[in-house]
Amino acid sequence: MPTAETLDRIVAEIWVNVREKNVFASQALAETFKRPGRLSELEREEIVRCVYGVLQHDRRLATVLEATGKPPPQGARGGQARLWAWRILEDDATVKQAAGACPGIAWEKLAGADRALSERPSRVERLALRHSLPDFIAQRLIDEYEFDAEKLAEALAERADLTLRVNALKAAREDLLADLKEARVPAQPTPYAKHGVEVLRWFDVFATPYFQQGLVELQDEASQLVAELAAPAPRTLVVDYCAGAGGKTLALGALMNNRGKLVALDASRARLAELRKRVRRAGLDTVQALEIPSDPQAAWPAELTRMKGKAARVLVDAPCTGLGALRRKPEARWRLEEEDLERLTAKQVALARKAMDLVLPNGRLIYATCSVLSDENEKVVRKLLQNPAFTLVPLKEILGGRLADQVSDRSGNFLKLLPHKHHTDGFFAAVLRRKKA
Repeated sequence: MPTAETLDRIVAEIWVNVREKNVFASQALAETFKRPGRLSELEREEIVRCVYGVLQHDRRLATVLEATGKPPPQGARGGQARLWAWRILEDDATVKQAAGACPGIAWEKLAGADRALSERPSRVERLALRHSLPDFIAQRLIDEYEFDAEKLAEALAERADLTLRVNALKAAREDLLADLKEARVPAQPTPYAKHGVEVLRWFDVFATPYFQQGLVELQDEASQLVAELAAPAPRTLVVDYCAGAGGKTLALGALMNNRGKLVALDASRARLAELRKRVRRAGLDTVQALEIPSDPQAAWPAELTRMKGKAARVLVDAPCTGLGALRRKPEARWRLEEEDLERLTAKQVALARKAMDLVLPNGRLIYATCSVLSDENEKVVRKLLQNPAFTLVPLKEILGGRLADQVSDRSGNFLKLLPHKHHTDGFFAAVLRRKKA
């Protein structure tokens, strides 16, 4: 049985790998849990809780540690110091406990230094430091969300729910919920996505037969709703234009009842290889994975060119800042630069305009991002609508009035999910229909 000191060392090592060696948090955790030496489920849950807590509050913790009199240490000791600082601020530990575990820091000054963050004269600085955001992101949240900016920033630093999507080709949500109840794993149906299950405590889903047999996938409810918004019909051609490792591809395939043709496109050969493995596990046999150039201006492969004007649905889940998913990808907090936003928005427009060529008359293009910024969302859609062949589709035409009222913006034209309102990742989507010729 690992000691508390051993668990602290594991958390500190993961912090070093993520913060100083640029490993993704999810990857660092997965690699840690693969090592020899048994960790109980409760120990793994505690490690996950601490790792995400420290990473999500990294800038705040570094700032208050520095205010105690010394620059925050680096390496494993830096991870340990941030862990104890986070515990004190979360009321999980006392100053005396921190001093015993991590001596040499004026822990008694920590709480005062944290309160002082709320007294900074600049609202941007207060928001950025309190919620560990880059200054330019804090400024944009204030500009776009005004009085909700604080709630949104706070929610982006909370621990994300563990949400599953039941593969309707192999299982029913009700049956999974019954199985989890019998196994004493607390869970409930998601309020918006029709195949989602929210698990109310951490557990290693990848080690379960549910995952290994393709009955479930780990997928946030907002991401599931994007696939539902695409509303792909069976026996049609559907294209997932930026498929990545295939999370939405699998959801689309299940919604199509494994009928028709589903083409998954991506510029990464490695991601497409992972997609093919997931497709086999899910029991889908209608998916074709095609590699395309990363440059939106480059020519398509001939096989894709032959699909021009033939797709009933084209989903463009565009590369973005990922700000809506900061709960799951805390490393984006310090890796994002302001110039990244301009670069990404140009690519988003170019990708979506190229994908429009695949849509048949009366077919739909679904543009989506896991961002909460209008530059990547509404402003991109406005540029896409400069093409007179396309028009916006109100969400109620697809999701029905009741659900659309819950998940759309005030206009009713855009899916807009926000963590402080919907308890999901932040996601945006719009549906554009090609007019009949």
